[in-house]
Amino acid sequence: MSGTNSYSVPSRYRKMENFHILFWLIKDVSWCMIWKPLGIIMIFPTLIIAIIITFRTRQFMSELCHNLAIILWISANSYWMISEFLHFDEVPVFKVYTLKQLSIIPFVLGILCMAYYYLLWKPSHKNSEKTM
Repeated sequence: MSGTNSYSVPSRYRKMENFHILFWLIKDVSWCMIWKPLGIIMIFPTLIIAIIITFRTRQFMSELCHNLAIILWISANSYWMISEFLHFDEVPVFKVYTLKQLSIIPFVLGILCMAYYYLLWKPSHKNSEKTM
């Protein structure tokens, strides 16, 4: 496919992304199985690698927006997990809402990152190599 712009992930980055997936799965399995210490510990490598990946690919707007959304998703997911582990998930706040539902804030911020990219940035940069 000559003439087609493409972005390939360097192998050292790909290895980090693969570990990121492994750590994320261990975190979520720990949540499912109520393995509190392991679940909480796994937040850190999962989130740190997501931040590193985002920093390393920040020159591509598509990667930046998607990876910021991933960081926000992991953050929301981790807060939700901790709220259940530490039993403050059902504590009421703002009348009908609970502390667990505060995880909606980073979830919505992640959606806003994606909306910005797909609704604003990408349509106005159709010929940019950094659009993907």
